[in-house]
Amino acid sequence: MKKWLFPLFIVLSVLLGACSGNAKAVDEQATVKVGIRSSELRTWEYLKEQAEKEGIKIEIVNFSSAYDPNQALVEGEVDINAFQHVAYLESFNENTNSEVVPIGTTIIAPLGLYSSKYQALSEIPDGAQIAVPNDAPNWGRALLLLQEAGLLTVVDDFDGFGGEDKIKENPKNIEIVPVDGANAPRVMEDVAASVINNGVSLEAGLTLKDAIIHESQTAKPYINVIAAREQDKDKEIFQKIVEIYQSDETAAFIEETYQGNYLPINISLEELSTFKETYSNN
Repeated sequence: MKKWLFPLFIVLSVLLGACSGNAKAVDEQATVKVGIRSSELRTWEYLKEQAEKEGIKIEIVNFSSAYDPNQALVEGEVDINAFQHVAYLESFNENTNSEVVPIGTTIIAPLGLYSSKYQALSEIPDGAQIAVPNDAPNWGRALLLLQEAGLLTVVDDFDGFGGEDKIKENPKNIEIVPVDGANAPRVMEDVAASVINNGVSLEAGLTLKDAIIHESQTAKPYINVIAAREQDKDKEIFQKIVEIYQSDETAAFIEETYQGNYLPINISLEELSTFKETYSNN
């Protein structure tokens, strides 16, 4: 009897060990680290709760403005991230020779022109200083907003990226002051107005209602995305998170929580890929 009990014990031990290993692998596979910035923390806390119902564990990694969540993604510190618009993502890839790709759209967070000195565009004097974010995509985005406001016009071959050479006409002799985007609210006292990213403005206690002017929700290059490494873009678990984000329930949560400052957007990646056409239409 002992002769066959011992081999049976060995087989059972191996099977139990394999099952335990598989369970561990499933647990690890079902845990996704998501890199974000604090402006969307409430959304991702909500998504974390919804994902748990689907058997997915989300670990939120909240990065400060000092560290780019794209770099964390490239280095494997997070599995996906959700903090940027598609124009910024393209700029990151070009500057770092990386392959981070969008896997789903999330929101538009409209850029606004804010001032502690003036209430209307007509009050902004000739020669006024206007602060803009100093990274190329958001600098370009700011120039388009100032063009929409009638303060300047961009060059004919505008590519969406900012710079001193991207202004074609400047009838009011506006002086553009590039600053770190996170500091744009702090310099409002020193300039006539600041162009501030929506997430940064919310953190500073400003809403779109406080802006002199803000961009429309049709600004396709500035649709925010969930992003992953190229080799991971088709992972089922990531696609499930995108599906949860793009649900009607999440849209309702965002609209109620942010009171119109964030606008849920659900378009295909194919449509998103045409975002550069927006520049040629200006």
